[in-house]
Amino acid sequence: MRPLMFLTIAMLVSGCGAGAGAGGGSSALPQPTTAPPVGDPIKHLVVIVQENRSFDNLFAGFPNADTTTHGTTSTGKVVPLTKVELESNGNYAHGIDLAHGHPEWVTEYDGGKMDGFDKIDFNNSGGPPAGLYPYAYVDRNEITEYWALASKYALADHMFVDVGSGSFTSHQDLIAATTYLNASTSFMDYPSAVPWGCDANPSARSTIYVKPNDLRIFGGPFPCVTAYPTLADALDAKKITWAYYAPHVTGPEHDPGGWVWSAFDVIKNVRYGKDWANIKSPNDAIFSDIANGTLPQMSWVIPDEADSDHPQSGRNTGPSWVASVVNAIGKSKYWNSTAIVIVWDDWGGWYDNVAPPQLDWLGLGGRVPMIVVSPYARPHYISKTTYELAGIVKYAEETFGLEPMSKFGSAYAVDTRSASISDCLNYAQSPTAFSALPTRYPASYFLHRPPSNLAVDEQ
Repeated sequence: MRPLMFLTIAMLVSGCGAGAGAGGGSSALPQPTTAPPVGDPIKHLVVIVQENRSFDNLFAGFPNADTTTHGTTSTGKVVPLTKVELESNGNYAHGIDLAHGHPEWVTEYDGGKMDGFDKIDFNNSGGPPAGLYPYAYVDRNEITEYWALASKYALADHMFVDVGSGSFTSHQDLIAATTYLNASTSFMDYPSAVPWGCDANPSARSTIYVKPNDLRIFGGPFPCVTAYPTLADALDAKKITWAYYAPHVTGPEHDPGGWVWSAFDVIKNVRYGKDWANIKSPNDAIFSDIANGTLPQMSWVIPDEADSDHPQSGRNTGPSWVASVVNAIGKSKYWNSTAIVIVWDDWGGWYDNVAPPQLDWLGLGGRVPMIVVSPYARPHYISKTTYELAGIVKYAEETFGLEPMSKFGSAYAVDTRSASISDCLNYAQSPTAFSALPTRYPASYFLHRPPSNLAVDEQ
């Protein structure tokens, strides 16, 4: 297995910015941004995390965005992207999960040529290679809510995951801006058991990547660590209220749904400290907190497996679930003080035409969509700034006046390097009035359905 391409610091000297309108401006690599101006109206930040989609897979053909309707294979052949369903029953014709760990990423990335997608496999299928299946985009009629949000508010078409890896590392980057365990070792891909964290079976082991290119599948420590601080430490230090809305996961036989699928389950001092009270499960508590006027200042919201965009789940409710959370905030007293960030945690193995810059030996990894919804989101805007997931952490630090992760002892966090997502917002503009999004499934559907108790993602 080849390591990802490494760029020297001399190659990172490049401007970064975004235009003032849809499709305006361009950027190559992220640069630190300045803090938001005095009078920042954002008092609540809500990060909604969906699953396993590349930008091209959801937004191929989106006006003025950097997308394509064709892709290049390992033989140099240019092929059209085919239309697929968002979810399905898992047969090869419709939506089976693609292998999307670090080895597959390296194959697909192919030194920046983005032409190895036909060489990967289906995930745990035991069947034939995926072939042209990853060269696909989702039928827009199934994701009208996403296109409506992206059209009205701010869409980023150069957001990349921090690590060329699967969901586990991305969820850590969204709370800590790092996956490093020490100077030469990082979490990679996923642990050997669900839930991913301190509640896993004691025999569970993480997967690690040892510099420069040694992938040790299930060869790492038990996934319950004190290796790095998280935003919980920074938020607590400023007395900023926060919550992580997480779904139940099936627990011991006598206690179905007794575990929680949360990135903070990996963080030992959170799992066994007072902050565990901020992990709210089931995740539909977000709706009651909005209605009751108890929404915290900082929130992460994770879908139930039934509402995940993860391929092979057999469901297509994800867009309506996301829109229902947005609608609940939009119709509440919180609208005028809130920024909602909708982001997908990894590319899922799907084709994407944009090669990420390589900022360190871990990545950046695959391109994913990000939509910023707020009365202060730049309307009809496509940000061309190169982002990584840690830029959402950076924006939280700016918004709430938090110290960077380095101040809490994180030697390898990349929040200071990352471009903040703040250029998707314009605090000087007149706030946009909210109008509710039509949804395929009503909010009542999500409120009255029992939890699935299934892991949102296992790989």
